[in-house]
Amino acid sequence: MLVISVLTAILFLGGAAGGAFALGLKVSALCFIFLWARAALPRYRYDQLMRLGWKIFLPLALGFVLAVGGTGVALGSVAA
Repeated sequence: MLVISVLTAILFLGGAAGGAFALGLKVSALCFIFLWARAALPRYRYDQLMRLGWKIFLPLALGFVLAVGGTGVALGSVAA
């Protein structure tokens, strides 16, 4: 969790732009958010995660791929 917080702070939150203290604050805030989400949200069983992935996220991702590709073709920014 700490490594993910550091990477997130460096890659998406401006890194150590304000110095090491600012980076430490960002990492601390992200760790707090991760811990808070883990404590507040329910934990899914393996079968629930598989159903969520196959029946919701896979069709959603394929729909987004088709929508972005179709938009690119329709606007002429992508060769058909």
